[in-house]
Amino acid sequence: MTTSDTEAADAGGQTLTIEELAARAGVTVRTVRFYGTRGLLPPPVIGPRRVGRYGGEHLARLALIEELQHQGMTLAAIERYLGQLPSDLSAHDLALHRAVVASWAPETAERVTRDELARRAGRPLTDEEVDRLGAMDVAVPDGDGYRVDAGLLRLGVELLDVPFSPETVLAARTALLEHSRAAARDLSRLLRDAVAERDAPDVRSLSAHMHPLVVQALLTTFQRSLREELREWLDKEAGE
Repeated sequence: MTTSDTEAADAGGQTLTIEELAARAGVTVRTVRFYGTRGLLPPPVIGPRRVGRYGGEHLARLALIEELQHQGMTLAAIERYLGQLPSDLSAHDLALHRAVVASWAPETAERVTRDELARRAGRPLTDEEVDRLGAMDVAVPDGDGYRVDAGLLRLGVELLDVPFSPETVLAARTALLEHSRAAARDLSRLLRDAVAERDAPDVRSLSAHMHPLVVQALLTTFQRSLREELREWLDKEAGE
């Protein structure tokens, strides 16, 4: 399966037949139907001539299933994971969950060609866009190819469409790295103190279980904080 968050966003404003959905997701129609019968995918909207229509949420959910499979989760475990999620999550919300799941995996950097970079980005890339990805340390020139951080590529591609200057994007990236590193350092200190008396195997096991929980907590608290900051800013702008 080769579903990307970028593709899911592209499909957000349109509907797809089951054949189109399967092609975009890189799976078979049979797989889509199988996921539907297991409850992993919500039912399609029935359109004219009783043709089922799928949207960006379905594509994003397929991308999340793909990531969970990459993490080694069984189908039963994936069912339990998805069953705990709200049924009305948007494609953007599902992409955030996918980002959290992807963060559980070790950092991976791959060397790819220019054509492969564009394929993984899900769209053609201009020289200027490739340079911006390089400035963000997402796709760094390496000989006649590029060293790509697979975990950051989708985010980097989405940032290409943000109407901010490269300087603003880089400043935001620096701020996020600095604050997230500080939060990680404080949390690591707290966890280290909490397990100081435990044996090494117990510490490693606890760390493996805590990692996804801590990442999810950081994502949730950051989303809420950002939402509050934006609300205060918009209220202030409206009052002036």
